Amino acid sequence: MNRFRASAPLTERWDHFDLAIEEGVARVTLNRPEKLNPLTFESYADLRDLLAELPHHEDVKVLVIQGEGRGFCGGGDVNEIIGELITMRAGDLMRFTKMTGDVIRAMRECPIPIIVKVQGIAAGAGAVIALAADFRVVGRAGRFAFLFTKVGLSGGDMGAAYLLPRVVGLSRATSLLMLGDTIDAETADRYGLVSQLVDDDALDEAVSALADRLAAGPTLALAQTKSLLTRELDMSLSSATELDAMTQALLMTTADHAEFHAAFNEGRPPAWKGE
Repeated sequence: MNRFRASAPLTERWDHFDLAIEEGVARVTLNRPEKLNPLTFESYADLRDLLAELPHHEDVKVLVIQGEGRGFCGGGDVNEIIGELITMRAGDLMRFTKMTGDVIRAMRECPIPIIVKVQGIAAGAGAVIALAADFRVVGRAGRFAFLFTKVGLSGGDMGAAYLLPRVVGLSRATSLLMLGDTIDAETADRYGLVSQLVDDDALDEAVSALADRLAAGPTLALAQTKSLLTRELDMSLSSATELDAMTQALLMTTADHAEFHAAFNEGRPPAWKGE
């Protein structure tokens, strides 16, 4: 335990998904493949809490979120969530909707790069979790569906109306969020929703290669890049360039920046330390 964590211990067991950490890569696996890995009250809460804890794991450099079986995530469980929501009072409904939004905000504010692996369907909340990731590696059988209007709710759930227009543009976001249609991987790639499109049998290898590349990279520089991408979405150009300047000046004092200079002059790859 270090002074930045103090008395609170890190969670050793997560009951509502599988977590494995190896060689700098944390992998969350949604593990209910018989129902296309639906989200529940408990898995939302665990994701929110894990994202708060991960920056305190000194051995974690990258997070991969994936689903077991033939799909990534089919969204919220119809009976375990919707069946309960229609019986809840307003206060509990607000706690639930804020919790789901907290997951997305935590994904964007977590300094660790996040990769989502999409095989098969990413629907509803699963599509928004994929949207909130830094990288979406998608197999050719992958599909996306923002289904919220099809259950009588706003398509702008969990920050989708904020994030999706910034990724695919307002016109395409309007169609996806209002109509709730399913799009295939090639369409999603054409829209700009896919970071990397690969054959289905190459999906695991592509995710691992990207995760390993990020884990071996300059973690401070990657974390600050992610932070700037998130925070500058709503800034003026003058505010953004000022924040860029302050960030770069800080990173110019790091060991990693000095290591690049030494490695360049010695004709070798940099040995990044994240310091």
